[in-house]
Amino acid sequence: MSRDELRQPLRKRSLNERLWAKRPSSLLAASLLAACGFIALSAWAIQTPHPFAGEPIVTAAIPPLEEMKTASTTAPEEDVAAEENVPEDEDVSIQIEAPIEQDSYQTEASIILSPRRPLKPAPMADLVEKTGVGQLPRIGPGNRKPSDVYARKTPMGVIHSDRPKIAILIGGMGLNPKLTQKAVKDLPGDVTFAFAPYGDDLQAQVNKARADGHEVLLQLPMEPLGYPANNPGPKTLLAEAAAAANIEALHWHMSRFAGYTGITNYMGGHLLSTAPALKPVMMELSKRGLVYLEDASIALTVSQAVAKETRLPERRAQVVIDADPTPQSIAAALELLEGEALSHGFAIGTGSGLEVTVDSVKAWAEQLQSKGILLVPVSAMYKGRLG
Repeated sequence: MSRDELRQPLRKRSLNERLWAKRPSSLLAASLLAACGFIALSAWAIQTPHPFAGEPIVTAAIPPLEEMKTASTTAPEEDVAAEENVPEDEDVSIQIEAPIEQDSYQTEASIILSPRRPLKPAPMADLVEKTGVGQLPRIGPGNRKPSDVYARKTPMGVIHSDRPKIAILIGGMGLNPKLTQKAVKDLPGDVTFAFAPYGDDLQAQVNKARADGHEVLLQLPMEPLGYPANNPGPKTLLAEAAAAANIEALHWHMSRFAGYTGITNYMGGHLLSTAPALKPVMMELSKRGLVYLEDASIALTVSQAVAKETRLPERRAQVVIDADPTPQSIAAALELLEGEALSHGFAIGTGSGLEVTVDSVKAWAEQLQSKGILLVPVSAMYKGRLG
């Protein structure tokens, strides 16, 4: 007992004593204080205008809505008044005023982004077809395509903004694990990587890149001019090979790892100029829900026409950024890429995973936002107005 009532005299206790005896314990009082604090904190969080404060923010331009006037929306009273005010005997001259230019960045939205937002590890079970050669990508239930599911998500506000956009693809990943990890660590998540099919432990390397926010393409060896003296590697797709042989080689390359949104060429000057050999390959890519990106190293190519015929989403890069792998030349190529983006609204540059290329792209990307240019993953070039 908290009080020894047996030792107290037999008398009626006062009101104050009775209230003091019924006072709450210290544990109950502490619990009530904690509950009040939690309620106050919740109310503050609800009233906070930016609940994601502290996250990186990208400001994307959203053009203001324009009022559309048609014959059905024009007020009849305005038309009648206009006709009544026109003198019958005078010549009428109609002046069309030039539209007032609006600042394309007048209306903007703040979009919460994370430059290293991790992508889920591959493969995903519903996007895999198990075959004798290995696991191949496929379109899953509900038309879930690898080109969409494995892509790094880009907000539609960024895709539809008026700011110029640049995508960078760095190829040759996976062949040198040390350089691959340097690129994964140093480059922004919006830089896309192309993994060659000949590296070791490719799935682990791909998933490490995806965990750091980088989407991935498969670099496919194609027959160049001067083959076989100029040889991309084993199981190269050939211009004079039978369609079945090229599909078999394609399946071998596609089974080397999972998680890629599409295919990019490695060499291929001969194959990409031979429509009969290229068509079955592109049909297979289209059937499996992939996209195709061609670098800027191929002068004569029929890929655009064949991709259209086979309904394969296709894009072509404008600049090889490290054709001359020196810091000065790479900087000049990146400046040329900026000019392409400013002129056409978007541009794609490709390069290799050389240390000088990674260092140059890293330094360039750090200054890109101050120039009003957005860095986006390759997948963004197939969506919205860009697509």
